[in-house]
Amino acid sequence: MKERKLPRLAYNWISMIGAFAAVVAVLVMTFLYVIDLFAKETNPYFGIFLYMIMPAILIFGLFLIPVGIFCQWRKSKKVEKLETARWPNVDLNDKRQRNAAAVFFFGTILFLGLTSVGSYQAYHYSESVTFCGRLCHTVMKPEYTAYQNSPHARVACVACHVGPGADWFAKSKLSGAYQVYATAFNIYPRPIETPIENLRPARETCEQCHWPDKFFGGQQRLFNHYMYDEDNTHWPINMLIKVGGPNLRSGEAVDIHWHVSPDIKVEYIARDKQRQNIPWVKVTNLKTGKETIYQNEDEPLNEEEIASAEPRNMDCVDCHNRPSHIYNSPDHVINMAMAAGQINITLPEIKRIAVEAMAEEYETESEALSKIAGTITEFYREEYPELHDSRLMDIEQAVKAVQAELSNNIFPEMKVRWEEYPDNIGHLEWPGCMRCHEGYHTDNNGKAVTHECSSCHTIIAQGSGERKMVSLSGEGLEFEHPEDIDEAWREMGCYECHTGTQP
Repeated sequence: MKERKLPRLAYNWISMIGAFAAVVAVLVMTFLYVIDLFAKETNPYFGIFLYMIMPAILIFGLFLIPVGIFCQWRKSKKVEKLETARWPNVDLNDKRQRNAAAVFFFGTILFLGLTSVGSYQAYHYSESVTFCGRLCHTVMKPEYTAYQNSPHARVACVACHVGPGADWFAKSKLSGAYQVYATAFNIYPRPIETPIENLRPARETCEQCHWPDKFFGGQQRLFNHYMYDEDNTHWPINMLIKVGGPNLRSGEAVDIHWHVSPDIKVEYIARDKQRQNIPWVKVTNLKTGKETIYQNEDEPLNEEEIASAEPRNMDCVDCHNRPSHIYNSPDHVINMAMAAGQINITLPEIKRIAVEAMAEEYETESEALSKIAGTITEFYREEYPELHDSRLMDIEQAVKAVQAELSNNIFPEMKVRWEEYPDNIGHLEWPGCMRCHEGYHTDNNGKAVTHECSSCHTIIAQGSGERKMVSLSGEGLEFEHPEDIDEAWREMGCYECHTGTQP
């Protein structure tokens, strides 16, 4: 009879299966790890398989080995007499036990080594952009696509959504566990709801790179607008945005970033989940301790509503609420495409028909792309037949540009459209700044929160052609609407007309 190299209890089918699974897992992991080291790009599920599924199989296999030994001992205890079925003694003079000890010792070292590398790699992979954006492709496609086209495209998702520290890491993984469950059982909302509940304060994430104490000066911005007339009339507005910050001489905060000055605390109460209706604002000067409360005089909160509410401390994301996941409106992206030359502005009515085609509601992206091509092409075939034949290349280029903008901003399968996600920067298509600065928020003395345009920006130039205006002084120009709407622009918010699909 062939001599056994291990204790007899190790010879059972459960332990054998466990050992086989563990050995196979180690070999597969080693092979895949080598591929991962040298491959330039891998499938997003590759990391899941290598760093999460295979280690789980390895651990399960190793777990089966002692389970099998224990089951074999229980079986021996029933079949044999109690004296011969006792627990085995540790005796290294026994060759079989020495072999078992050696396997255990070196196996433990190998296991701990693989565990250390695998745990780090699993952590690293779970923090990667690939894991966040590409793993759940359908669910995260809108967020991942918008992120890639955002100013933060080179900033890892976790830098904003998690940040440093073990406590928020644990919270994010607990939140992620539910998200995995929701995805697996197809119960996630369409579109994904915002704002994200219990998001880490921006001062612990955004301000790791953006330091409010160092904000200063202004930023020049050129906004290209094209009108919805036959000539697609160009109406640019060149502005100096008063970013502001601490005054280097006085130390006092000024202009827009006054709101997040270290010496100022701004709190507010919103009536709605998306924080678009803000009837109550409290400003505290942390140097002097002075508190000022402003209420919307048309819709003030009563004492019970104030007492039951939990005021929110204003931070970066209350204005910059779409820093990385920006879903622009058709009006905005078509303006940019025309300004960049991707859409030929000499095509008559191209602004109007392009926006209309993009703004339609579609069931799938493939349907949207097909119908955009059909709508624009058919329009020129019917309304401008001669132009359709002579400028077919320009029309096809315009179609491709509109299709590309739709693919980057509208996602029918997830019901993601610009209308679902308010953007609080500015006040063209959403209330934004005007949530508090529309002139209706007053304190106990009747003093209103400023409504002056010059508080935030100075118009350097506006208009084109014969109506082009350029400022020759530091005071800037008064805004002039491209169409004659009398004084309506003074009496109502831009966003009340500009919905993203019309002038």
